[in-house]
Amino acid sequence: MLRLLRSPLGAVAFVPLYALWVTLLLPGVWASMLAGALYGPWWVSLVVLVGASLGAEAAFLLGRGWLREWARRRLASAPKLQAIERAVSREGLRLVLLTRLSPAFPFSLLNLAYGLSDVSLRDYSIGLIGIVPGTVLFCSLGGLAGDVARFGELLSGRADATTWALRLVGVAATAGAGAGGGPGQKAPHRRG
Repeated sequence: MLRLLRSPLGAVAFVPLYALWVTLLLPGVWASMLAGALYGPWWVSLVVLVGASLGAEAAFLLGRGWLREWARRRLASAPKLQAIERAVSREGLRLVLLTRLSPAFPFSLLNLAYGLSDVSLRDYSIGLIGIVPGTVLFCSLGGLAGDVARFGELLSGRADATTWALRLVGVAATAGAGAGGGPGQKAPHRRG
């Protein structure tokens, strides 16, 4: 079963499953991390992005129509989401994009809140571009978890050359970032 799930066909099947997951208002973070663990972080980010976008669009449209009253009652217990819904009605695309970039807002419930707002479907859809950084991050974290699970292979030397090269680049980037100081910090001045 795991072999089938890890196949290209499994990745294609993951798209509608992810969309259903998001439509059911379940947290997408876990599904993104699972995808990263199963398929690796790179191309699966696109798979997850498509599934998340389809599910987000479905939840948005359900919030606009069939589930509107249920969603209003659900959001009544979430003042932060109500405030976002009102602000999105005024600000449209800009606020959709900004809230999508922040991990502080629950992705699935936010889709319903947007459906209740006056934001256009066009602006809402364009604003989904803001989920790209989080998608890549959570797929990468899942990929890292998958690598940790296969750490014995790496230590025994059974990993392929590409895997080793990526790890060495990661170590070099980490060392370079550590040597250069944090963002916004100046390197110490050295006298020659």
